[in-house]
Amino acid sequence: MAKESSFDVVSSVDMQEVDNAFGQAKKELVQRYDLKDSGAEITLDKQGKSMTVSAPSDFVAKQVIDVISSKLVKRGIDLGAVKWGSAQPAAGQSVRQTATIVEGIDRDTASAINKDIKAEKFKVKVQIEGDKLRVSSPSRDALQDVIAFLKDKDYGQPLQYVNYR
Repeated sequence: MAKESSFDVVSSVDMQEVDNAFGQAKKELVQRYDLKDSGAEITLDKQGKSMTVSAPSDFVAKQVIDVISSKLVKRGIDLGAVKWGSAQPAAGQSVRQTATIVEGIDRDTASAINKDIKAEKFKVKVQIEGDKLRVSSPSRDALQDVIAFLKDKDYGQPLQYVNYR
């Protein structure tokens, strides 16, 4: 019998790259003429995996989020991993908007992925292991088909395919 091949489906974000993009965005806020003295601030909580934008108006907040988003994209971070909340009124006329960085596949999403793979009748086994999925099969072609199938689907967060062996 042939040896089983497998790969893992994960959703991970390189927090060092997020930190680098955050530093670049902070520098641009200080240097850019239209945002220089606007009173906009950004903060990053690495442990809580969140970013907060405080700005004097909703328009300025949107500009700051655009700056952060462009820096994240340049650093190779998928914007699907950053979930922005709605703008909350803060002191005075200012607004505050928080983003969370999604990492790991939650149970509901993992179940949806598993169900979609089974519905396509691929000859593979799928195991949910914490915040990742392990897909295994004797046929490497079946694994390639599963990867291609999952790349076409949207589960609301970026997926990576690692440990292919």
